[in-house]
Amino acid sequence: MTTVAEFVPCPAWLGAAEHWDRPTGKPLLPSEDPFYLAPEGLDLASPGTVLRFRDVGLGLFGMIPQAITAVQLLYRTQDCHGAPEAAVTTVLIPAQRAPRYPTPVLSYQCAIDAVADRCFPSYALRQGSALRRDATSLGSVVHIDFLMIAAALAEGWIISVPDHEGSEGRWGAPNEPGYRVLDGLRATLAIERTAVPPDAPIGLWGYSGGGLASGWAAELAGYYAPELNIVGAALGSPVGDLGMTFRRLNGTMFSGLPATVVAALTHVYPELRALIDTHANAAGKAMLAGIEKLSTVQAVLSMFRKDMDDLVDCPLEEMLDTPVMTQIFDDIRLGHNIPTMPLLVIQAVHDQIIAVEGIDTLTATYSAGGAQIAYHRDQLCEHLLLHPLAAPMALRWLIDRFDDRPVTDNMVRTAWPTLLNPMTYAGMWRLGGVLARMVGGQIVKRNPL
Repeated sequence: MTTVAEFVPCPAWLGAAEHWDRPTGKPLLPSEDPFYLAPEGLDLASPGTVLRFRDVGLGLFGMIPQAITAVQLLYRTQDCHGAPEAAVTTVLIPAQRAPRYPTPVLSYQCAIDAVADRCFPSYALRQGSALRRDATSLGSVVHIDFLMIAAALAEGWIISVPDHEGSEGRWGAPNEPGYRVLDGLRATLAIERTAVPPDAPIGLWGYSGGGLASGWAAELAGYYAPELNIVGAALGSPVGDLGMTFRRLNGTMFSGLPATVVAALTHVYPELRALIDTHANAAGKAMLAGIEKLSTVQAVLSMFRKDMDDLVDCPLEEMLDTPVMTQIFDDIRLGHNIPTMPLLVIQAVHDQIIAVEGIDTLTATYSAGGAQIAYHRDQLCEHLLLHPLAAPMALRWLIDRFDDRPVTDNMVRTAWPTLLNPMTYAGMWRLGGVLARMVGGQIVKRNPL
């Protein structure tokens, strides 16, 4: 296990972070943009050190300009092996802050679910990202998450939206999404623009791939970033067991998702790359090379109902049962550490992507370790529908955590299906108001749920 990071807010070697104000016109892809390049001496910086920052414009669906103050931070973090790296978070600052002090800070983890950098939040959320024909962000599911981000911003909270897959899109890698989330929060607290003290209350929120990243952050926070005052984490359908998900989705309409994870993990595990080089046929190797360039939607469409058993020279199940794959699946499974903050876990029983059994096991593991959990096991929704319908519940739960209300007050409210809860529709009405203001390009005002 990686050793605990020592947090020093402002190392002497760095001095002031560089203000990056070079005009770029339409946003450059992260792979093209020198803003993302780590400066020399990165290994001398402490985790969370701000290396570079710039103001950016955001756009709904990458097209409609938003009257939102946003600054991007390049900061020091680390990968799953403990090697230093630079990552980017986009920090949204509300026009009107919450009435309480200090202002709450929320780290929202988007469902990036791709290797391609056009799907990174720092690119997809920017105005003009959808207008580049050669690198449109329209196939990114980050655009759906933008509504939840804006709703949280309307509460008067400061929002950090990290590129939790890193600069290489290492989707599925263990631990490192948590490092990037937590160091992104350190960076957010460190800049003058946010004007919050180090002990400001912090929340985590994400759904699906974003729920998985939030789960890693929740598990690692207690020993990697104990100084952060994280008061709650809302984990929506947090995957939990990627090995189970791989088997579940292969050959289905969503088989592009596990294929993309495999492509990403070949950059994390050399032994996986060797296994694929040995057993993948020409079609399989071409598929893995090509899928890294696709957006989430493109990957799903290109692999619609494709069985990866046809892409290897031996039975796929035989490959999945090898010691190499068994160890990898164990590494990338949540549940290695018990979160120390209260949790809200949201999962659909009839989820067609994430098996409810995997989340049942995860919550049981957390509970057995002493975690405080409110588990909403929705009896009526499926994966895609539950995301927006459960957003009001997650927001209300986070509001209660920021207001320091007893966790036990939230147990009963999570027992009733969202489709049958009148509070869901009241919350959706307010979310609709946020969306209407975004479509009009207006300032997202406080509209408490």
